[in-house]
Formats: sequence, C-alpha cells, structure tokens
Amino acid sequence: MVAWKFAPALATGNTVVLKPSEIAPLTSLRIADLITEAGFPPGVVNIINGYGTTVGQAITSHPLITKVAFTGSTLVGRKILKASSESNLKVVTLELGGKSPTVVFDDADLEQAVKWAASGIFSNMGQSCAAGSRIFVQEGIYDEFLAKFTAIAKNLAATTGDPFAIGMQHGPQISQVQFDRVMSYIESGKQEGATVHIGGARHGQEGYFIQPTIFTNVKPEMKIVKEEIFGPVGVVFKFKTEEEVIEAANNTTYGLACNVFSQNISRALRVAHSLEAGSAWVNYAKTVDKAVPFGGYKQSGIGRELGEYALDT
Repeated sequence: MVAWKFAPALATGNTVVLKPSEIAPLTSLRIADLITEAGFPPGVVNIINGYGTTVGQAITSHPLITKVAFTGSTLVGRKILKASSESNLKVVTLELGGKSPTVVFDDADLEQAVKWAASGIFSNMGQSCAAGSRIFVQEGIYDEFLAKFTAIAKNLAATTGDPFAIGMQHGPQISQVQFDRVMSYIESGKQEGATVHIGGARHGQEGYFIQPTIFTNVKPEMKIVKEEIFGPVGVVFKFKTEEEVIEAANNTTYGLACNVFSQNISRALRVAHSLEAGSAWVNYAKTVDKAVPFGGYKQSGIGRELGEYALDT
C-alpha cells in the first residue's frame, strides 16, 4: 500500500510525506531504511510517525501540499475533505471502507467459490477494506456451500495463534480497540437475532484473537450486515434469482468491490456490471492488478489509485 502512494508521486517528479498508521508503522520505517540505502536524495521521501490529530491534520491543512491520498475509515475521509476545503482545495483521493458482496450462483465451481469466499473474508483476519463480508449463495447449493465454508473456518480456528509460529494461519486483530470493536459487532448480531453458525467468541484467554465467525439467518437492517466490521466476521444469505441478489448486494452505503462466481460467464459479467462497486472480480476475489485503477463508489471513497489514473492525479 505504501508503494501505491509513493510510486506514482515519485515517478512524476514529486516529493512525498507519508504518515503511516500509528498502530502499524514498522513496514514504513523499514522502507525508509531501504530508500536511504538506495540513495534517494534527502527530503524526497519523508516518513513521519504520529497521530492523525497532529501529523495527519498538519498534512491535510498545509497550504504547500497539493495532493493527499488516504486509505482508512470513512469518518476520517470526511475530515480530510473538510480540511482540504478549508485550506488550499488540494486534490484528495480517498480509499475508504467497504461491505463488499460475494455472489455465488448455483452453477459456480463450488470448490473454487468456497476457497475464494473464505479468503475474501478471513485473510488478514478480515482487516481489509475489500473484504467480502456479505456472502450471497443461490439456494440450490446453499447447504453444500455452507458446509464447505464452515470446514475452512474450523480449520482456521484450529490454526489460530502467533503469526510467527509455524503452521499458524489465523492471527490477532491489530489492537485492543479493534478487538473490542469486532467483539461488539458479534454481540450486536446475537442480540438482533442472527444465528452464530460458527465462531462468535474470543479465541483463548490472551491476545486479540477472534474465532473466524459466520452468521446466518441475517436481515438487511442488522448492524453486522450494514456496517463495516473489519474483522473475521461474515454474513451468509440465501437467494433465488439474479434480480433479487443484485438488489440485495447493492443495498449498502458502500461500493468498493464485489466478487461473482458462475461458470456462465455472460451472467457473471452482467451481474458484475450491475453491482455498484469500483472493482469486480469474477471467479476469484481480492486480487489487485497494479495496471487497473482501484477505488470505490458511494461512501467507499473518491478517485482511483493504480493504473494511469494514479499518474494523472
């Protein structure tokens, strides 16, 4: 993600100021070492640690900065737009939250659909803006899909632990705050009447580990369906028709990505074009190509990164 920001700016002759997340700074600092080792002139790349209320605010309101690219929450994205409007009307690219749908038709390659759907929501413990957290499965394969999907979740639960330990596949949430937030969503789902099909609890007694969680019997108005959780929590719906699933998948304030699974390529492409999402993957999920612009619609952001667009802005 750092490269997404750095590369186009440097390639077009600009200097760069980066503020990494205050809870995930180490990769950026390692890149700083490599930049120095590569012989970049001093001042071309500047990496500044700190909180959004200080460093972030200074960047977004500075009169000599003419472009800001941000990846993060919709709430902070609004603040960045406000700071831009109150300073020098700097160009802003926002890659924000998501509640991406995964649509599985009954003619899909079931093994592939299950594999990619599980990766789409459980990889990086669900801490991904493009996570496929709303999973729509056509009724003809719903039971078989859910059984196979559950088996993957069980395997991840059995291999949860220290991400540096051999054999571990499912690690912790990034912080206590995020752990508490995800757990509060799980509790909300229970209180609102959704069924915890698997998971739904803390893993172990230490750390920020959460069991891979699948909710069924969910309704569109539930918080776990409407709001971005940013954790290993997926909701699974059963649907009958193409028209029904398009309407349900678009019933969200977000529009970052979507995944469609069907061996009928004409239908898969038709549905992908009907979904309000900046990126659409057919028969796979969440795999970004640097040549293809990436970004969202609605409250998932403004503008695009990667591709020619990144150079133009």
